[in-house]
Amino acid sequence: MTSPSTAAPDTRPLGTTEAAAPSAARRGTEFEGTVTVVTRQTVAEGVVSLELAPNSGEAEPLPPWQPGAHIDVVLPTGVTRQYSLCGPVDPAGNTARWRIAVLREPDGRGGSQWIHDHVEEGDELRVRGPRNNFLLRPATKYLFIGGGIGITPLLPMIAEAEAAGADWSLLYGGRTRASMAFLPELESYGDRVSVRPQDQYGLLDLTGFLGDPDPSALVYCCGPAGLIDAVEAYCATWPAGSLNVERFAAAAGQQPVGGEAEQPIEVELRASGMTLTVPPGLPVLKAVEQAGIPVLSSCEEGICGSCETAVLEGEVDHRDSLLTEDERAANDTMLICVSRARGGRLVLDL
Repeated sequence: MTSPSTAAPDTRPLGTTEAAAPSAARRGTEFEGTVTVVTRQTVAEGVVSLELAPNSGEAEPLPPWQPGAHIDVVLPTGVTRQYSLCGPVDPAGNTARWRIAVLREPDGRGGSQWIHDHVEEGDELRVRGPRNNFLLRPATKYLFIGGGIGITPLLPMIAEAEAAGADWSLLYGGRTRASMAFLPELESYGDRVSVRPQDQYGLLDLTGFLGDPDPSALVYCCGPAGLIDAVEAYCATWPAGSLNVERFAAAAGQQPVGGEAEQPIEVELRASGMTLTVPPGLPVLKAVEQAGIPVLSSCEEGICGSCETAVLEGEVDHRDSLLTEDERAANDTMLICVSRARGGRLVLDL
């Protein structure tokens, strides 16, 4: 998952008055515990919606969140998957329930299939978060583009933009109408929403929807890699910070760990008093775990942000699909699942 694809001048959630650093917003409230599935609904072909609530007897509500946030679902199989929170945000900050939607992915690593096949109402799930890689920033106009299950992080953004009286519109695509989740909820907004299933309309008409560069507008896009790539190409001439995207897979061209030119690196774990030699082809994350240092991790592809770690010394060779160009230039944080050292040595706050 990724934050703004170009340098963004303001990372405040809609309605706030003080800017928050993107990395701090990503870390969010590190809740970890079990929740109960209180409702399960089929909301499209291959998509189930789960409402999650605190377990019976829990005194504390679930942590608050902002549009764009996601949680980790830690499955009994050992697989961890990220799902966007797609229910409404309570203005008072109360969080009685979280809602997520899960697309069955036959070619995935098994997490979504396990949820579809095994999770029922009344079951418990272990979760972590929420974290936010995809903050909704203040604007007078929003252009939302969703593809397939990529509609999920946009749902609470749309609700918040509507509540704030902002000018907004949504272009929503999918393979077929039957495969597109939450249509009744979205179509209740009227002509602000354009539903364009591919079997009826073909590829999304980005030119007709986005038009010319608009300095007053922010574009938010989430969906398949091909859609995001097309939107990024279209918005290349828009003002810096106009486009904000969230990816479910690493960007094309992201440099992998390993390769003929890669060298061993030295990584000092300052807080643990250890120094590791990380050989070519081994992610820093794995080396740290093998040394017995616990680190949160999930996607291991440089998109979710769960393994983000503070850098105390050294130059980072950033290989993720999450950090903004400004964050990379600051050189004070890295995603240790994919990134390495540019100068051969790093000192991390671990």
